Amino acid sequence: MIEKDLDTRFQEAVETASKMTQASLPQDVQLRLYAYYKQATFGTVEPKQTAAFHLRDAFKINAWMQISHLSAEEAKEQYIEIINSLSKK
Repeated sequence: MIEKDLDTRFQEAVETASKMTQASLPQDVQLRLYAYYKQATFGTVEPKQTAAFHLRDAFKINAWMQISHLSAEEAKEQYIEIINSLSKK
């Protein structure tokens, strides 16, 4: 069996995640998935001050900042790992 490359496995995990409902995932898992996805696709977060403060956005940015030390590849691996563990349940 030929192992799929990281980008292919990541895309498959993203597709699997898109079929999951928010109600089926605990909020901490949603935040981790968000953070790993953003780190994998956009890189390190650059926080901006906005006039409108939204608590939900603050949690999302905080989650992303907490994993900003990871490379895109590491973030993809973590994302895939979470999706795979959720899919097995």
